[in-house]
Amino acid sequence: MIFGDSIVALSSGRLPAGVAVIRVSGPHSRFVIETIAGVVPMERTAAYRKLTRRNGEVLDRALVVFFAGPNSFTGEDIVEFQVHGGSAVVHAILQMITSLPGLRNADPGEFTRRAFLNGKLDLVQTEALADLVNAETEAQRRFALRNADGVQSALYSGWRDRIVHARAMIEADIDFADEDDVPGSVAQSVWSDVARLAEEIADHIKGFAAAEIIQDGFDVVILGAPNAGKSSLFNALARREAAIVSDEPGTTRDLLEVLLDIDGFKVRVTDTAGLRDGAGKVETIGIDRARARGGEAHLVLALEDMSAPVRVDTSWLTAPVMQVGTKLDLTKEGEGGRYDIRISAVSGEGLTELVNELGRRASEQATASGDTLPSKLRHIELLEGSRKHLCNSMKAGSHMLELQAEELRLAGDRLGRIVGSVDVEDLLDVIFSQFCIGK
Repeated sequence: MIFGDSIVALSSGRLPAGVAVIRVSGPHSRFVIETIAGVVPMERTAAYRKLTRRNGEVLDRALVVFFAGPNSFTGEDIVEFQVHGGSAVVHAILQMITSLPGLRNADPGEFTRRAFLNGKLDLVQTEALADLVNAETEAQRRFALRNADGVQSALYSGWRDRIVHARAMIEADIDFADEDDVPGSVAQSVWSDVARLAEEIADHIKGFAAAEIIQDGFDVVILGAPNAGKSSLFNALARREAAIVSDEPGTTRDLLEVLLDIDGFKVRVTDTAGLRDGAGKVETIGIDRARARGGEAHLVLALEDMSAPVRVDTSWLTAPVMQVGTKLDLTKEGEGGRYDIRISAVSGEGLTELVNELGRRASEQATASGDTLPSKLRHIELLEGSRKHLCNSMKAGSHMLELQAEELRLAGDRLGRIVGSVDVEDLLDVIFSQFCIGK
């Protein structure tokens, strides 16, 4: 796709910085170089140039790199100026470039949008690229990079090819049943693969829970009676005084959260109000919130003060529960077999083992469903739709070939909308608005 205008933006990080990268994409890229930097350098070769205004005033000295389309990120001509990363320098250069005819500031995600529209990326790779830019942990980086490399797209495209093949066989029965060179009931040979495909999609959908752990975090909720050491453990994990610690029951009345990076996985730890009967009105609200949060957890740490044991009921929880004995520094006589692990937030004893166990469980749940996982809720909705139409096609009788073919068409359409091979114009503004300027 050819765009009449060219776009420019700062594509590197926050200013000031040692080096800033200003990127231009579009048919005027060569003109920009010729206007402010002289002769266009050899493709993909960095050239050291003076950047000047039209009156000859020097703006900066920079490295200039030119990428000729279609062999560029956007598929258009692109030029990157690697300039000194001062705010005044970058502002002056951007102002100079946007004063040229045919140049304007880029909208959020517009470089990537042009790459998509020019066939350099499909929609799944585009979304993965946004995830890669926003990745905070090693697991998020690996997951996003794998999808950006096209693994997820290849899976969905392969499934769609199988549906197209099945549909072709059915339509051959419809259109050429009377021809001598078309064997009868050709369509019957495809149904075993359609059934297998529906099962594969169902198994893939189950992997979304693992993808959510990678992207959003492994939720660990701390529950226990008042003064069980919940806030002390929370502060020890956070490595700061994030929660108030007091001997007075009911000190914690709201949910407190901290994000940890454990073995490359995001782990969200939540401190909660102590669970007890007979609490006041405000404290009861906190207890209700604690119970609700525990019901959403991937793992619950049920804490008990070993020097004065008060065990709370956790039978209502659906998540796995680790029984944690606390205040090990106050008693060495705790019943070890009663607890999965014993710790002291004061001396630090047992904390390393606890953190390692949290990392192990996060990794176990995040990798339980294989390497290729659905990464977005919109993927799940479309996959569910595709599977539904596959099942409908199998339910229709063999005397209703037209209906079977139509259900397969709808199933393939849903998969096509995931990767963007079917019209998805209504989704583009939403997707690309999540990108930063310059990407």
